[in-house]
Amino acid sequence: MAAFLELGMIEEVVQSVEEMDWLLPTDVQHEAIPLILGGGDVLMAAETGSGKTGAFSLPIIQIVQETKKMRREGKGGGRGKVGGGGAKTVKLNQFDRGDQFAVAPDGLLCQCREHRVWHGSRSTHGISSGKSYFEATVTDEGLCRIGWSTSRATHELGKDNLGFGFGGTGKKSFSSQFDNYGEPFGKDDTIGCCIDTDGGNVSFSKNGKNLGKAFDIPKHLHGDTFFAAVTLKNAEMKFNFGDTPFNNPPQAGYCALSKAGGLVPFQSCGMESRPGKREGSVMALIMEPARELAQQTHENISRFKRHLTSPGVRELLLVGGDSAKDQMRALQEGVDIVTGTPGRLDDFISTGKLDLSGVRFLVLDEADGLLSSGYGNLITKIYNQIPKVTPEGARLQMIVCSATLHNVEVKKLANKLMHFPTWVDLKGLDSVPETVHHVVCHVNPVTDTAWYNLGRIRVETDGVHAGDNVKPGSRSAECLSEGVKLLKAEYLVRAIRKHKMDQAIVFCRTKLDCDNIERYLMKIGGGSKMVNEFSCVCLHSDRRPQERKDNLLAFKNGEVRFLVCTDVAARGIDITGVPFVVNVTLSDDKQNYIHRIGRVGRAARMGLAISIVATVKEKVWYHKCPSRGKSCHNTDLLENGGCTIWYDERQYLSDIEEHLGVTIPQVDNSFDVPVNEFDGKITYGERRGKSTGTGFQYHTAQLAPSRDQLMKMEKLAQSNFLRLQTTQTWFS
Repeated sequence: MAAFLELGMIEEVVQSVEEMDWLLPTDVQHEAIPLILGGGDVLMAAETGSGKTGAFSLPIIQIVQETKKMRREGKGGGRGKVGGGGAKTVKLNQFDRGDQFAVAPDGLLCQCREHRVWHGSRSTHGISSGKSYFEATVTDEGLCRIGWSTSRATHELGKDNLGFGFGGTGKKSFSSQFDNYGEPFGKDDTIGCCIDTDGGNVSFSKNGKNLGKAFDIPKHLHGDTFFAAVTLKNAEMKFNFGDTPFNNPPQAGYCALSKAGGLVPFQSCGMESRPGKREGSVMALIMEPARELAQQTHENISRFKRHLTSPGVRELLLVGGDSAKDQMRALQEGVDIVTGTPGRLDDFISTGKLDLSGVRFLVLDEADGLLSSGYGNLITKIYNQIPKVTPEGARLQMIVCSATLHNVEVKKLANKLMHFPTWVDLKGLDSVPETVHHVVCHVNPVTDTAWYNLGRIRVETDGVHAGDNVKPGSRSAECLSEGVKLLKAEYLVRAIRKHKMDQAIVFCRTKLDCDNIERYLMKIGGGSKMVNEFSCVCLHSDRRPQERKDNLLAFKNGEVRFLVCTDVAARGIDITGVPFVVNVTLSDDKQNYIHRIGRVGRAARMGLAISIVATVKEKVWYHKCPSRGKSCHNTDLLENGGCTIWYDERQYLSDIEEHLGVTIPQVDNSFDVPVNEFDGKITYGERRGKSTGTGFQYHTAQLAPSRDQLMKMEKLAQSNFLRLQTTQTWFS
């Protein structure tokens, strides 16, 4: 327990961790947990299976529970607690601002030097009742607009129906409607901003001159909280919220914003001032690229928080395929941590079912996968809807996990959204763990003519060559491509039998290939799904969610031997001790290759990854049609308006080897894998060192001569020291 306690974790969470046999934190947990507990943004990369989920979810669970406890005890800085009728320092919000909007350390001077785009900010506190006033002085020429807005308004004040602005051109603005009001203002002018939330109106003054009512507050904003707001374009302004005497005191009945009663911190308006908001509004949002990975993260959170009580932590899995009504009911009853996939999250956020106003943590797990799947805009959309400061004064924390922090898109994302993140890069450049042996077996349909006569049971191919003349013996590109498809299935069976595989993950390129391989293995095994030499299940996005869940569980429990899947599972499967992976089709993505073979060699167990690589190009499906492949039979090449491409595995293999800086060992189609001479005889799926010739005792025996030599040297050094001391004493 001491190891996790030293990282700052509370005993209740550590107790759950110990029950999972996590006796020591992993390297990534040791680095990341204190950083997250300390309030920082963290970018982390580590090997698959290194404990990244625990690294972010453990501290998040703890902070969520502590925050809820503080709020119940009245220490959270929520509405009614802040302000209290006394003076409160109000500043411009350094976190709720545009990218090019600068705020001075005192929170009163602001500047934007962008000439083309408006950037703005709001105050750290606002009011929802009474009359309030603040003023700002233009300190440099430029375009500016000042006024009041809610926490949900855009930073370009007056462009939506959530904020009221008055600009230097003499126009007032609301909901993108600009009307003449008062008179223009510029450098050295002081603008006073008044709001009467009870009377429902907004007005402005210039250098002490009252310009009259500018706006009536519409009904949809009654009861909302309003913050001082500003937007600039190549301009600068100095604010006074009332901590120092005003240049032009407000009219009777208005008090300074910093001295208003019942001040509401920026985030509190989203959680507590709106009707129907619960004390347990969602505080952590975790986005996963795949349903299976989301399920695993959710289950880990459930285990981690099991001993937390008074208050407890409530979690929800938000993925497609589960009942949306049940998910909605859970949200209405109160949820603290949501783990979900992009599609369902987007649906719930866009329709207002999932409110982001209370989010304290935004976690992007496998961020490189999310970005490569095209969810960059969704991530930005979600980020923009989350307030950047909590009721307790803490800012939004982002945790980004990636296969590699050197991914260009991940770097761009971090620079755009994260606040001076700390890098926890324990992976560095991609490499293959010592616990993984990976080999390549080449398929050459020219020299291996076994596909001419395969007998009664053969794999059903993808139909790309259904209209081609693919007679055995022909050396046309189409004929050899069909030969590759047939031989790969045969090679898979040979590899299984050669290594007596009792459990393996089989990766195919497309969902159709997965279905065909599943049917083929079941035919070889006699057609039964019960455990036999070739029992298998399939996992890809076209299978129903419950079927995917059942199939994955069957594989985990050993009810079947093989899991046939697409790359969607390369990131979403966490099964300790899987001894084998077979790539029926080599991935065209270097990162996906690493993810695939990373399914083996986990938890210090040895694993073997075999890639079956064609020596000739293979024609494959590449659907760009509106149906994304459903009922599509257009076998023309992509450049001819069809849905196929020529797939060059030799080039992809070369790219992978160059990326890793290694030459992957080759084996022939007998699949005799040479034993690694350092490890001696090994058994895949067992812990490294369990078999003869490895492990602690072996390495201790190797080091014994060096140890003995060091002992002799130490003894000699001590003897010489004592002899010298005796000699000096005698002479003195």
